[in-house]
Amino acid sequence: MTIPRYPDLVPSSLRRAWAAEGHYPDLDLYALFRAHRCADPERTALIDREGPLSYAQLDHRAQCLAVGLAETGVRPGDVVGIQLPNGRDAVTAELALAALGAVALPFPVGRGGREALSLLGRSGARAVIAVIEYRGVPHARELAGLADELPDLRNVIAAGPGPVPTGCLPMAELLDADTSSSFTPTRPDPDTAARILVSSGSETEPKMVAYSHNALAGGRGNSLAPLLRDGTPPRSLFLVPLASAFGSSGTAVTLARHGGTLVLLDHFSPDAALTAIRRHRPTHVLGVPTMVRMMLERLDQRDPLHGMTALVLGGSPLDDATRAEATRAFDCAVVNLYGSADGVHCHWGLADGSPADRGPGIAVGRPDPAVCEIRIDTGHGGDPSAGTGEIIARGPMTPLCYVGDPDLNSRYRTPDGWVRTGDLGTLDADGTLRVIGRLKDIVIRGGANISPAEVESELSSHPDIRDVMCIGVPDPLMGERLAACVVPKAGRALTLESLCAHLDTRGLEKRKNPERLLLLADDLPLTPAGKPDRAALRGRLVAGLVLQQAG
Repeated sequence: MTIPRYPDLVPSSLRRAWAAEGHYPDLDLYALFRAHRCADPERTALIDREGPLSYAQLDHRAQCLAVGLAETGVRPGDVVGIQLPNGRDAVTAELALAALGAVALPFPVGRGGREALSLLGRSGARAVIAVIEYRGVPHARELAGLADELPDLRNVIAAGPGPVPTGCLPMAELLDADTSSSFTPTRPDPDTAARILVSSGSETEPKMVAYSHNALAGGRGNSLAPLLRDGTPPRSLFLVPLASAFGSSGTAVTLARHGGTLVLLDHFSPDAALTAIRRHRPTHVLGVPTMVRMMLERLDQRDPLHGMTALVLGGSPLDDATRAEATRAFDCAVVNLYGSADGVHCHWGLADGSPADRGPGIAVGRPDPAVCEIRIDTGHGGDPSAGTGEIIARGPMTPLCYVGDPDLNSRYRTPDGWVRTGDLGTLDADGTLRVIGRLKDIVIRGGANISPAEVESELSSHPDIRDVMCIGVPDPLMGERLAACVVPKAGRALTLESLCAHLDTRGLEKRKNPERLLLLADDLPLTPAGKPDRAALRGRLVAGLVLQQAG
């Protein structure tokens, strides 16, 4: 018997039941995109720094690239890496690979060569499409230099302006491929792999998660559907990279599933984001809370924005103060999405139904069976008497499996297909999911557990704090101590004593008070995927503590 390369760890009977219930479109991504193209070819598919592109124009580019890639030897089932900034080339590449029945492996620009080597090597990628240069980093040249260490890799394809590095094929030439002989797309089984999402989780190497066409367009598409007014196709401004897990709601969901329009910035800055909102009038803006705080600081509150349906924020919890300020400034719903690359999404929708009580953790919504069912495993890091435990999920958006590391499947998947998220939570009697924190992020100080997320939530209400992240740092006596990394509001002064005094007024146990303070003059650092960079902050804290001990 042949073992499938991407075994589906969800029983096939469940997949077929979800299709029968209408949770799956049961079509591959390119077929879904093509249906929108045929229905309205002149509809704007995307807007990037080069201008607008219609569905017909984007489809022509995708078909040309598909033919060009096929001529280089890309076949159905092959993995092809994509390291491109947000723009038409990245979207074209995803659609071309879907049309070929190949598997896309996007990963954000800015990630170093060693990490790219790990992703391409563990996935067995046959080719990679990389930008020639991005903000001073020669990605295509770097990858070409690593080709000897990647025995499966046949081609490095260089995209964008500038000289094509030695050893690379120019993407521009592939886009000139002849499609006059009537291109015929591959029609893969929609329950087979379409894309590998890269998770910026806590493993030594990034986790890679294989998603089917149905899990992307169906499960993830169902998560966005309640945020659309009257089913109107979205006009989505993506502030996060399309190559991130959050960004997978771009090509596969906004275009292929919902027939919408992508508004793309090749890199985030608060000023560029505000300009794009005013100029292109998106219905939805997708980013992380830190990005919104940066935008609010630069926004003239006397000139509020209008016409948006929702700010959709993921990656970290959103504090009440920022939510209220963003709701006023952007004049729209503010949706804080709880989700991960591992296969879980939950939110309150456009009408925030979150409870007003101060229960444990953060109330993130009621699970939608069209997206995923959620349970609490009290046997994993939990307290059965309190109903807390590890959040596990299974449903239409559940991925096939982990890629390149079989041990992850045994650690994070149950025999009947549930995904272990690594998050600690509880379910209220009415079905509301509350997230308490990451199991691995729990700080153990002298044998007592502290949830950084809980402390962050309370500190975020401090009137002088614009952004905050709490992190555990090693300590020879207590094992770990909690550190607060804080961005003060302009002109405000903060001390550790003032933070602890604020937490006292909020009723937090004194044992949970931070014992280290890192004041940041600028913004919280972000990873290439657009999330706050805990590792970078921890490194700065540890380096600072060593200097203090040495002094």
